[in-house]
Amino acid sequence: MKAVILAGGKGLRLREVIKDIPKPMAPVNDRPFLEYLVLQLVRWDIKELIFSIGYKGEVIRSFFNNGEKWGVTIEYSEETEPLGTAGALREAAKLIADEKFIAMNGDSFFNLDLKALIGFHEEHNARATIGLVQAEDSGRYGSVKTNGGGEIVDFTEKGNGDGGAVNGGIYILHRSFADFIPPGKVSLETDVLPKLAGRGLYGMAAKGFFIDIGIPGDYFQLCKNHQRLFEPIELG
Repeated sequence: MKAVILAGGKGLRLREVIKDIPKPMAPVNDRPFLEYLVLQLVRWDIKELIFSIGYKGEVIRSFFNNGEKWGVTIEYSEETEPLGTAGALREAAKLIADEKFIAMNGDSFFNLDLKALIGFHEEHNARATIGLVQAEDSGRYGSVKTNGGGEIVDFTEKGNGDGGAVNGGIYILHRSFADFIPPGKVSLETDVLPKLAGRGLYGMAAKGFFIDIGIPGDYFQLCKNHQRLFEPIELG
């Protein structure tokens, strides 16, 4: 199974911290954040990767090259203009022939059981499955509501500070999912996923360390606690 990592973001909120490199290349304990995502996939024996790159994509290419150093193969899908997370995913999917694939945000880390997520997706014959994590304050992300069978029925917009399940940035997607994405600049989180609620979109709740490095405070928190990126998986 192939995995697409969405690594094309500019990281405007981190610009004062990381300067002229893509957000996923922000250093954490002398390694780029993106490398930890590669290592996570390797731990689950996922070794066919596609990096969706855009802003300063040459920095990512020059560091990871073909992936041989990590025992993986890396292909690149490069934006010629900003396409948003969904638009970038639509382009990357052109490199995939398999029935399903993994997609990951390049600026967040969620330590979940990836094989369990794949199994959940297959069991429900889902069009798309999101790994969900519980957050005490879901205001930054917006919360996700599921029914008793795990099907996602609603999304709550960002700004609501109540606790709840949030999108952990890891997805299992059926190949046909890409056909649902319209052309142009499109956001996966706001333009595509909400329209799929109640239409074969599922969420699997999981425990495990989660962090989004999109703002300096959380990035610095991870830099101080980088060992959490190698914690054992929390089951149940």
